[in-house]
Amino acid sequence: MKKLAVGMLVLALLLAGCSSSDSSGKADTKKDEKDEKVVKKGLLNVEITMPAEFVEGQDVDKMIKEAKDEGVKEVKKNDDGSLTYVMSKADHRKMMKEMKTNLEESIDEAKDGFDSIEDITYNKDFTEFTLLATDKASFNESMDALASFSVGVAGMLYHIFDGEDHDKIQIKVMIKDKSTGEQIDEMIYPDVMDEAKKEAEADIEE
Repeated sequence: MKKLAVGMLVLALLLAGCSSSDSSGKADTKKDEKDEKVVKKGLLNVEITMPAEFVEGQDVDKMIKEAKDEGVKEVKKNDDGSLTYVMSKADHRKMMKEMKTNLEESIDEAKDGFDSIEDITYNKDFTEFTLLATDKASFNESMDALASFSVGVAGMLYHIFDGEDHDKIQIKVMIKDKSTGEQIDEMIYPDVMDEAKKEAEADIEE
């Protein structure tokens, strides 16, 4: 299997399009109607809170420095381990546009990053991904299930930064045998991550 830097993909998506730019402060009515728990939009700025599970294990100080280098006005460490990014509305709109482009490009690159994956398709709002494997046997004998993680997490981050409540996000990743059309597996994110965390905690307790 060719190496795909999943962590770098995630970080690239997080910081995409956050370069500084002038903002007039005028409200964009359609885009500013959302007022979710994760993204709080004021008159001039947008606050985006990245849940702790996406920060755990990362070099937080480095993440903050890189975000500020890219033009994010402020990054706050929260007591629960999450990070809150503060940026102008103009920068947020630009970020979402560039995140969409970067996500599409990263998916195209991922098609060549896994030996048993021949194609990756997705719907327009990045809530459903289909990974087409060469065949079931080749997929099961490889470690290419990591591809589902890369697109699942990227889809979640896109929706977190677009203002959706983290608890309501559901990203479906289906794996199908291209030759037969058989569905090999189906995963729902963040459920997969929650289950993996519980299993890891159970193993530690044992």
